Amino acid sequence: MGEKGKGMGMMKCLLGMGYWVQGFRCFPWLAIIFFLKDGLQIDPSTLQILLNSANLPMVGKPLYGVVSDSVYFYGQHRLPYISLGAILQAVSWVAIAMFSSSSISISTITFYLLLSNLGASIAEVANDAMVAEISKQPNSAKKGQSSSSGELQSFVWMASSVGGVLGNLVGGIAIEKFSSRFMLLTYGAILIIQFLITILVNERSLNLPKHHSAGGIKDKLAELASALHKPEIAYSIGWLVASYAMTPALVGTMFYYQTQALGIDSSVLGISKVFGQVGMLLWSFFYNKSLKSASPRKVMCAIQATVAVFMVSDVLFVTKFYQNMGLPDSVYVVIFSGLQEVLFFFKILPFSVLIAQLCPPGCEGSLMAFVMSAVALAMIVGGYLGVALASYVGITGTNFSGLPLGLLIQAACTIIPLFLSSWIPDHVKADVAKKKE
Repeated sequence: MGEKGKGMGMMKCLLGMGYWVQGFRCFPWLAIIFFLKDGLQIDPSTLQILLNSANLPMVGKPLYGVVSDSVYFYGQHRLPYISLGAILQAVSWVAIAMFSSSSISISTITFYLLLSNLGASIAEVANDAMVAEISKQPNSAKKGQSSSSGELQSFVWMASSVGGVLGNLVGGIAIEKFSSRFMLLTYGAILIIQFLITILVNERSLNLPKHHSAGGIKDKLAELASALHKPEIAYSIGWLVASYAMTPALVGTMFYYQTQALGIDSSVLGISKVFGQVGMLLWSFFYNKSLKSASPRKVMCAIQATVAVFMVSDVLFVTKFYQNMGLPDSVYVVIFSGLQEVLFFFKILPFSVLIAQLCPPGCEGSLMAFVMSAVALAMIVGGYLGVALASYVGITGTNFSGLPLGLLIQAACTIIPLFLSSWIPDHVKADVAKKKE
């Protein structure tokens, strides 16, 4: 194996570990939710506000991306940020575990949750930038094609999905047998191991593209602005953001309907999440094998249309159509609800491949970070629209008579972005080849 092959092997190990650790984050978050509910005994509204507030660092991803692209430490500008993200998360989770429920306040736990998500955001930005950079390197066997042609994106997607599956499975068992403190300390130990491994690797051994910029952060901001002015990039991001922002999220309403109206056990909901994570894992395999060369426009539009179909299926579910046909509610929740919850994110994989091909060299981190930040904000907008929709159709914690109408409106809103599909470039590789000529 040559030096380049060894570098790629090490790269895959580091990225696989990084994405697996981030996918496994559902493990400590399950512990923290039970700690907040049982240990601190906070009410549901306070819990929701706290968890939403903790996601604020995710909005700053473009800034972290610009800094990662432009500020180097001893000639390295990716692994140091992954190390920083890992240690910030480790400190936050271990700190929370050290407090007892009687000695920690809401403001203190909020601070450490913000710190944890700050670390996760920094690590995710650096990981995403590494994936984008290596994906743009030319293949020695096939000139003009990226070195991975979507394979690396699929690999890290699989690593994250495996982490999510294990996090939900192990977390569901551990929450019954161990304390929340033990679970937080366990994840903190995993993060410390990641930190130690990352600082021992020299980034030069990974053979990453070198894009040193003399101008620093100001020039990187200018490069990001220049990239966003490219129509194919701006319209692609615009479509992805619109596809999330235009869809009212009724996840909370469905959760209350399943638990309050149908009496679905929490263990069934846990299995549903695991089923969804397995679906994400299978999707990465299928995309890498059969769809990585397909038109990104067709793939993303097909996913969007499938989401709408699942929402119409939910209408049949709440009107007892499936129950009358002999399908138990719990089976539907595990299979269909589990898949629908992750189906919203299926678009990210083909989009990440698309944006990696369109992204100009040197601003991969900042552009990918901008995309994920925009998606996060779009999902917040979709969440607010969902609250407004639930209020409009008269859904409450005990009255779900308006839920079928709400789901139909939700499905109709999901179809709207399909009329904007021309915003997504088609046959990107051909377009890039023409530009190079």
